[in-house]
Amino acid sequence: MNVEQLDIRGHMAQFAPFDDLPDALLDRIAGEVEIRYFQAGSELLVKDQPVESLWYIRSGAVEMYQRSGRLFNRLSEGDIFGYSDLLRSNRRVRYPVSAIEDTLIYFIPGDVFETICDEDDDFAEFVETGGQRLKVTVEQQRDDSGLMTTRVRKLISRQPQMVEAATSLQQAARQMRDANVTCVLVVDVTETQSAYTFTGPDGRHWQLNGILTDRDFCTRVLAEGKSAQTPVGEVMSRKVIVIQSDESVYEAMLCMLRNQVHHLPVLHRRQPVGVLHLSDIVRHETHSSLFLVNNIFVQNTPEQLARLAPEVGTGFVRMVADGANSEMVCRALATIGRAFTQRLIELAEAELGPAPIPYCFMVLGSMAREEPTINADQDNALVLHDDYDPERHGEYFEALARFVCDGLDACGYPYCKGDVMATNPRWRQPLQVWKEYFTEWMDEPNGERLLHSSIFFDLAPVHGETPMVEALQDLIAELAPQRPVFLAALARNAKNRTPPLGFFRQFVMEQDGEHRKSINLKRRGTAPLTDLVRVHALACGSKAQNSFARLDDIAQTKLLADGVTERLRYAFEFMSMVRIRHQADAIERGAEPDNSVDPENIGSRERHHLKDAFEAISNAQKFLSFRYSMPSKSGSSKTHTSSSAGSASQASQRSRR
Repeated sequence: MNVEQLDIRGHMAQFAPFDDLPDALLDRIAGEVEIRYFQAGSELLVKDQPVESLWYIRSGAVEMYQRSGRLFNRLSEGDIFGYSDLLRSNRRVRYPVSAIEDTLIYFIPGDVFETICDEDDDFAEFVETGGQRLKVTVEQQRDDSGLMTTRVRKLISRQPQMVEAATSLQQAARQMRDANVTCVLVVDVTETQSAYTFTGPDGRHWQLNGILTDRDFCTRVLAEGKSAQTPVGEVMSRKVIVIQSDESVYEAMLCMLRNQVHHLPVLHRRQPVGVLHLSDIVRHETHSSLFLVNNIFVQNTPEQLARLAPEVGTGFVRMVADGANSEMVCRALATIGRAFTQRLIELAEAELGPAPIPYCFMVLGSMAREEPTINADQDNALVLHDDYDPERHGEYFEALARFVCDGLDACGYPYCKGDVMATNPRWRQPLQVWKEYFTEWMDEPNGERLLHSSIFFDLAPVHGETPMVEALQDLIAELAPQRPVFLAALARNAKNRTPPLGFFRQFVMEQDGEHRKSINLKRRGTAPLTDLVRVHALACGSKAQNSFARLDDIAQTKLLADGVTERLRYAFEFMSMVRIRHQADAIERGAEPDNSVDPENIGSRERHHLKDAFEAISNAQKFLSFRYSMPSKSGSSKTHTSSSAGSASQASQRSRR
């Protein structure tokens, strides 16, 4: 795609109904557009004239007139006309059109227009209803849930500023000043191809190698006393976090929060088309619960952090009301929970001093899977460098763990009832000890070790030396597919919590306790599904932590029959949303959110779907015994379960999140 087509595409992507089109359709339009200029006063269309194209106003303004000569409509930049005539059987002009200003028009051929209508229902509905009424509806939806529905490209207003690595800091600063931007992208000519290679207007291949921001000028230039003639390449940030233009603003926000960046280069495929700044999202959506994360990182004491805790529930309720799906809600809650954890670690280091040896603080369970709900407790641990000496370093890391875990409890993340926290010396160990733990659990599984595996094999780094935790993820992915005894034992454990269905698909209710006559959707629904998905993921060597991502990996193998992963995905999403809506409703009523749902309080259609979801789990649990049978005593515990498990492992050695 040449520079002119990129410009056409970028402009049209800002206006309805093109703003919600997939990138592929926008590319098709940009490649087919013809351009024509009309002077003010020109007649563009006359009555009964044949119409062969959709007209798009790039600049200028036009007026449409009724047969009587009365003004019917006035259109300007970004508006379209001619679509109603294209939809008529005779394809002839009904309302004449004249230019009232010098006007530049993009012509979209009629066959392309028909293709878009056939392939995109929203576009078709827009033109078939005349546009204006639907435009109001679309804008209202954007106001209600803009982060989830708006594409990143809608927030891009200008091309990015780019400099070569050899450019001096002074020259780069002047370019930023003149363009009134807060960063430049650093690029260089390259002969190789990569995910960051693109073709420039000059036809040469360029590589995106870094970014230089206004903050970099403060921390890496002025603070370090660098010369104004220092090449940009010496001080730029080399770790460039990017996002594709077709992603949602929600994804962009999560990306910024996870990586703690305020500038996000936006690519159309590999071509830089702009840079998204946090302020762009703030202007677009100022009330999102995700902005709580920003507030977390500016608090200076655990007490200040604790005062933010009620905002988590408020943001949770709002996301549910906005129609976010379970993955969006849970990932947002995980981002917030990790932000609290990370900020508490930073405050602990500020109080205790720098850590004496490298370490990584990791979260476990639902927080690691990015699947917590609003009532999640804390599960965490510390991985320490192998130079750890309890006599010299033990007191520091014990104090750090206590600071963080106490702080999390005050912020609404209760202590783990099973004491799976970094405050427990058993879960505060050097990397080599963790490797020995994990290997022992898989080599010689028993009840306790299987329980630990179900908790600790969902793990993610939060702060510190992330390669330490990644090394543990690699170890699990390498060893688990080769441990049939472990997989069989874990599969047997995964069947212990059965879904609440009796004969004739009737619900089996809790019979005692506070929540009798209800169903615990976590204990009898999402948890057993998470358990069985974990078994399959371990068998295929997946490094993914999130259950949806694990299902993606499993789907690439022959572990399950066609269609099974889709049914499990549906079951997990549906049960999660019933559970999440139940918790949001409790918060709005001023009650304590829990996991126990009374089937009588949900509609008949939802009850039917819930039974289908439970049945999908039940069928999947039955398959576990068949797929992971206990090897004979003469077999080796370090042999692959079967040849298909081996090929599955090779096919799925990747991490999706």
